This record gives sequence, structure tokens and C-alpha cells, in this order.
Amino acid sequence: MVPETAYVVGLIATDGNLSGNGRAVSITSKDLDLLETVRACLDLRTRISPVKGGYGTTCYRVQWSDRRFYGGLVGIGLTPAKSLTLGPLVIPNECFVDFFRGCVDRDGTVLVYIDRYHTRTGTKYVYERLYVSLVSASRPFLEWIQATAHRLVGVSGTINTKRNRDRRPISILRYAKAESIRVIGWMYYAPEVPCLARKRANAEAFLSPLGRALVRHVGRPRVGWLYNVAP
Repeated sequence: MVPETAYVVGLIATDGNLSGNGRAVSITSKDLDLLETVRACLDLRTRISPVKGGYGTTCYRVQWSDRRFYGGLVGIGLTPAKSLTLGPLVIPNECFVDFFRGCVDRDGTVLVYIDRYHTRTGTKYVYERLYVSLVSASRPFLEWIQATAHRLVGVSGTINTKRNRDRRPISILRYAKAESIRVIGWMYYAPEVPCLARKRANAEAFLSPLGRALVRHVGRPRVGWLYNVAP
């Protein structure tokens, strides 16, 4: 498996569709550039078609038939009814980062927001926070991703499960603070990696840390610094 394929597999694993005919695969997204990236990664010639999304919005879909590719997806652990069966997949260590990035681009979030008030101390300040998260109806799938990322990168993250409006359990894997900075540096390991541009843009300010320190800073950590790493 090459990085480009691993990235697309991440997109498919989180929100793609495997038909029941054993050959057709499709991905739907509101981001046209994401589907153009899929076509480039797999060298597809199939067209991207507009489809109606929820609340009258327009989405786009790319669909292709490839029995061998479909068989490869089944071979690593994906199934047509994957939302009910999704668990650990067979992804090579060297491509796991690309798979992870595909998962986040499809069903995750790279969120930067400004925290202007510290409720614990009553101190007012402007603090930029970064979160990287991934949502799934399958907690075992997220637990596998969490364990693999911990083994490869040394980040722990946290998983929380709640119920949606249909009372179905939804789990969220989240990385925050120094771990989120480490995760995005790992995700975007090179400028040209396939990715969703708007999510990378959110992370851009954190891709080049302002500094590093061997020990944790006393008091509020400095924004953009990595701690417990060699300078």
C-alpha cells in the first residue's frame, strides 16, 4: 500500500460506501477539491457528479468500479455494512499516518479557537487552542486508531462516547494541547501530502513550533511551544 492509497482508504473507512455488488466504491463530500484529490491519488478517470445533500445543500460524489480494489478493501477488514462492523484494519505502519489523515479529513476536525478567559483563575487572556478529533459510531475502531497512534507517535488522546438524537452511541477521539501539535506535525509530514486544504489551513500556524523545551513550562504553557522534547 502506498501513501496515496492509504489516504483514500482512510476516507472510505470513515464515510465512504462499498456497494453490495463486489466492485463499486463511492465517496460523497461537500468539498469538491477533496474528490479531485481522490481522483489524483488513484488516477481515476471517472467524473465527479453533483448530488443533493441534507437541507437542500449540494454535495459531490465520485464513484468507480474496480473489483480488485474492492477486494483489497475487504481484505484489510472493510465491509459494505461497515458502520455496524468497523473495527481494527490491516494498515501498514509506514502508511498509517496517511490513513489517519484521510480519516480526519472525512470524519474529523482540526479546530483552532480563541480562549479569552480562564475560569479557574479569573485571569483574562487571549489563548489560541488547537484540537484534533475523529468521530465514529464504532468505539473499537477509534480504540484501535488511538492505540496505533500511541505506539507510533507516543500520543494518548481521549475517547468519549455519547448518544446522538437517535440514541445511537457516537464516540469521539480527541487530541489537545501539546498532543494536538504533535499530531498535526505527524499528519502533515510533507507539504505535498494529499489532504483537505481547509483543514490543513486551520493547522498551518502550528506546523512550525515557535520553540521546544525539555521540561514543561511553569504556569500557562506558551502557545506554539512543544514541551518534553529536545530543543
